[in-house]
Amino acid sequence: MSRTSARSGSPFEAAIGFSRAVRIGSTVAVSGTAPVWPDGSVDPDPAVQARRCWEIAVTALEELGGSVEDVIRTRQFVVDAADGHAIGQVHGEFFRGVQPASTMVVVAGLLDPRWKVEVELDAVLD
Repeated sequence: MSRTSARSGSPFEAAIGFSRAVRIGSTVAVSGTAPVWPDGSVDPDPAVQARRCWEIAVTALEELGGSVEDVIRTRQFVVDAADGHAIGQVHGEFFRGVQPASTMVVVAGLLDPRWKVEVELDAVLD
């Protein structure tokens, strides 16, 4: 099977050696995706951060031939449980019609202290 990758321009991709997303056959895995804008800024609002994460992740999925409808699993890592509702609402904006298997986990911290959420997704394309 062929392997294709998508990149998002994150400086961590080259430094750490990973791809934003990888497709092998009909399976796509999108890496942990943080709420960073192209200029390196991060909005402090957790809902804005979640929306930015999902925009980046879905763009990578689309670059590899998939769409939101192909998503079978999502993961959301949140730093503060109090932000869970706002972050979950944004998840619903993207996936309400698809309803993938989903996990939201509260973690002690993420790579950058400005980040309140980081997301991943897996998809199987028809």
